[in-house]
Amino acid sequence: KVVDCRICGDPHSVMRFAFIEFSGEEGARAALNLGGTMLGFYPVRVLPSKTAILPVNPKFLPATEDEKEMVIRTVYCTNIDKKVTQLDVKSFFEELCGEVSRLRLLGDNVHSTRIAFVEFVNAEGAIQALNCSGMILGTLPVRVSPSKTPVKPRLNRVVSN
Repeated sequence: KVVDCRICGDPHSVMRFAFIEFSGEEGARAALNLGGTMLGFYPVRVLPSKTAILPVNPKFLPATEDEKEMVIRTVYCTNIDKKVTQLDVKSFFEELCGEVSRLRLLGDNVHSTRIAFVEFVNAEGAIQALNCSGMILGTLPVRVSPSKTPVKPRLNRVVSN
């Protein structure tokens, strides 16, 4: 039984990946034996994950229709260079995808990279942003995926080191 599945990367690319959590160890072991199996037009590569899928805190999930609409216009970005500023992230996405309405850049002293939630004025901007996975932002290839949570206005701030 699959408990959670998170698909990452550009939906138009053959280089997508997913994190799949099973209800038991036997399911995960069986999945490891699926390496080389054709999925669509390509053989799937299956590796054990080095990280657990962290559940999304339910209080961050969209609660209203307005917030659900915000999520459609929002992307989640990982592997952001620590030297990159909020303005750098905003400029990167606005130049390639369209106007950004909200941005939350997060980081700490424990992790080597930062994450960001980027909300666009239009859903088309968020869709275009998914094509930016793998592009260099600062010195690292940024990973972009659809967000499960909106950028809530009261949280619209930068947390820096």
